[in-house]
Amino acid sequence: MTADEERESQADAVDVSRIRPLKVGLILPDTEREMGGDTARWSDLAAMARLAEELGFDSIWNADHLIYRFPSKEVQGPWESWSLLAALAAVTSRVEIGPLVSCTSFRNPALLAKIADTVDEISGGRLVLGLGAGWHEPEYIAFGYPFDHRVSRFAEAIAVIHGLLRKGHVDFEGTYYSAKDCELRPRGPRPEGPPIMIGSTAPRMLSLLAAYGDIWNAWARQTLEELAEDRQKVDAAMEEAGRDPATVERTVSLLVDLPTATGRPSEEKPGLKPREPRELAAHLASYAEAGISHVQLMLDPNTPASMEWAARSVELLDG
Repeated sequence: MTADEERESQADAVDVSRIRPLKVGLILPDTEREMGGDTARWSDLAAMARLAEELGFDSIWNADHLIYRFPSKEVQGPWESWSLLAALAAVTSRVEIGPLVSCTSFRNPALLAKIADTVDEISGGRLVLGLGAGWHEPEYIAFGYPFDHRVSRFAEAIAVIHGLLRKGHVDFEGTYYSAKDCELRPRGPRPEGPPIMIGSTAPRMLSLLAAYGDIWNAWARQTLEELAEDRQKVDAAMEEAGRDPATVERTVSLLVDLPTATGRPSEEKPGLKPREPRELAAHLASYAEAGISHVQLMLDPNTPASMEWAARSVELLDG
């Protein structure tokens, strides 16, 4: 048996044996100084992705940014999101993969649909297509993208992306984008493409979620009270659009500060601070009881040792 076959066999064994109440994924350290103070190279990220599968996690994620420039902070640069996702798709066999989230401002939407379908093909149908309008103005300025009318641009972009992934063809002429008699060929492994995830509670973005999205994501929501308020906004937007709220999956990205945490260079929000794996397991179980189907953990420190710590929490969920 080859090494790849052995990993796939181990991953299948994990999948068959578990009765997990929700999916649990990991956000990889794709940015400078985020791997316990070190910068992860491709060899580190590939090893962490394989380890995530071996430990039984359900998904791996990265961010889609170009550069981080915040006042009173050292500049940080991330690796390019979709290059990493294609490579991660090729070195894993079971976990879902996706961007949290891909900024539609950075790529022509028709091209982004083609990239997503290609990465879905490489992964064998494991991509979750997270999409967003962007927010960090310094990277727009540095890389030459317009920062104005971001939601209006996003509305046109997602119309193109959704049309190409779901139907394979669009004929679109908008204010910001056009895709004339555009076809998506060849097609990836899923006839209607990967599921689309949108993370926002802004009214216009929620209306676009209702029109095009399959999954909603909340960023850095620690308490059930915060989640309840956001979920009510999602439900209201679905009902206003005449859509059953139950047709949109609910997910949460959770910051977790382990006992050895040193701080995240690019994130100021405080994280959940479990002292033992069972505390994190209990928190995840409470999310499942509240209707959350998938949680993406951003660990501090974001290292293989931390992944193994968090995996003990996941084992406790499996019953």
